[in-house]
Amino acid sequence: MTARMTPASRAASGVARLALCVLALCAVAATASAHSYRIGALKIDHPWARPTPPGAPTGAGYFSVTNTGATPDRLLAIASPAAQAVQIHQMSMTGGIMRMREVAGGLDIAPGQTLALTPGGYHLMFVGLKTPFTLGAHIPATLTFAHAGKVAVEFYVQQPPEDGTMAGMKMK
Repeated sequence: MTARMTPASRAASGVARLALCVLALCAVAATASAHSYRIGALKIDHPWARPTPPGAPTGAGYFSVTNTGATPDRLLAIASPAAQAVQIHQMSMTGGIMRMREVAGGLDIAPGQTLALTPGGYHLMFVGLKTPFTLGAHIPATLTFAHAGKVAVEFYVQQPPEDGTMAGMKMK
């Protein structure tokens, strides 16, 4: 004996299938928007960059790195085929004037600590862009650490959210 579906049961079945599709898409979107990498005791979370206008000579990049080990490490350098150079910068306010300076020698990551490169603080400057950073693009880069060595990462090009958070980090 075969069961016949009523119009109401067909509608309910369609709604259930649609809900499953939406949940699956949300899971894929969450995975795509939050990505991390590991090298030794270091965990690099969610490298991302802002989109740039056509012809812009520079772009900004952000991420956090947590040292889960017992030995200090240091972010020494970043390289990317998307730019002529990548520099570590620090933004600060002095007497009401915003200043941005390149950081010489890299940045320390103490054991058990997280170094956050965020808008308004430490960040990366991609200098001499070869093409604009467009929404949805992935920018390859290599991070070099004093002890952990080199790790290849991708910076996802996206807008920061309106509420100022990104991958669990509060933006300045």
